Amino acid sequence: MTCLPTRAKALCFCCALPLLGGCSIKTSDFPDEDYGPETPVEVSHIPDAVPQNAPRSKYGNPPSYTVFGKTYYVREHARGYRARGLASWYGKKFHGRRTSSGEPYDMYAMTAAHKTLPLPTWVRVTNLDNGKSVVVKVNDRGPFHAGRIIDLSYTAASKLDVLAGGTAPVEVIALAPEKSVGMDEPPLSLQFPAWVQVGAFSNRQNARQLQQRLLEQAGISGMIKPLEQNTGLAYRVWLGPVDNPGHLQQIREKLSEWGIETYRVVQ
Repeated sequence: MTCLPTRAKALCFCCALPLLGGCSIKTSDFPDEDYGPETPVEVSHIPDAVPQNAPRSKYGNPPSYTVFGKTYYVREHARGYRARGLASWYGKKFHGRRTSSGEPYDMYAMTAAHKTLPLPTWVRVTNLDNGKSVVVKVNDRGPFHAGRIIDLSYTAASKLDVLAGGTAPVEVIALAPEKSVGMDEPPLSLQFPAWVQVGAFSNRQNARQLQQRLLEQAGISGMIKPLEQNTGLAYRVWLGPVDNPGHLQQIREKLSEWGIETYRVVQ
């Protein structure tokens, strides 16, 4: 297979790593070589990623792989993972390119790259300088620069105030999904009433803003449900209550119109 360079002065090692499925592993991770959109983008309305029960990706999970002469061993699971180090970010130079998991990279999504966590894994990232935290889906490999433990999407970095400095000290904690029912499961298997969770924020105002926009512009009512976590309170945006399968389908259709694809039913 053939891999094209993903950054200036960067080489793709996928040709030597067939198990990574043709991914665009980033071998150069300096923020000043990348950039965001030409004009700043308001990202406060973009909800955090929601942990899910998902199978390991077919791509990006070999037992080990080598970059710049260093071998990395992919973890069998993410349970109990907790680490501190520097976070960096990547943006427009990779936007639309294939990630290690096979998904296209979207700099406006809540995602990240990690060297050894299984793909996908959901983690909470907390900026130790300002206390801000977000939840992201790890679907890519990197960063391959000494001392850096996670590479954030443009949006995640913006929410954590990492963009200007390029890097920031963070704590990364792997998350397990809450007890929930996937939206693709037959509605008749659900017990009603139920709720639809569309986001989780470390900042209550951001959660409130999403709740208000969905109410005013989509006509969907809901509530903010706090959750105590190791890193502090998370403010979850719950829509509903959902009374029956027909009501659930109406909410699904409206969320699709809004471009909100990551959501789940909570009982």
